[in-house]
Amino acid sequence: MAEVMVDEYGRPEPPYAGGEVATLLGFLDYQRATLERKCRGLSDEQLRVALRPSPMTLGGLLKHLACVEDSWFTDVVAGEPLPEPWASVDFEADPEWDWHTAASDSGEYLRALWTERVNRSRASCRHSSAGVKRRR
Repeated sequence: MAEVMVDEYGRPEPPYAGGEVATLLGFLDYQRATLERKCRGLSDEQLRVALRPSPMTLGGLLKHLACVEDSWFTDVVAGEPLPEPWASVDFEADPEWDWHTAASDSGEYLRALWTERVNRSRASCRHSSAGVKRRR
């Protein structure tokens, strides 16, 4: 296995000469590390701050990207149903649910939710690349 190089911020460098999957996962891990770095150490209030003109917050981004991890890797890659908190949400009625409900969540919860879903995504990729058959 090749040694992973890191940049000056500790983010893993994506492979520059690798296959399609390795390159995709490398860039995804680089972006994940960027988000983790930007949110590290911020208070609940700091995670709720929206900078104009966007209503987006870092807390909302953490929750939204946790949902994206589950949507792609749990649902699409692993072929499993979405877990809570997404399973009971009516996104048709409230497409921005993940964004606006993050304001009532603690930073500890949001970081833990996102980290858990990233770890689940990585496990799904390992199982898929190992040839584990998934149901659809």
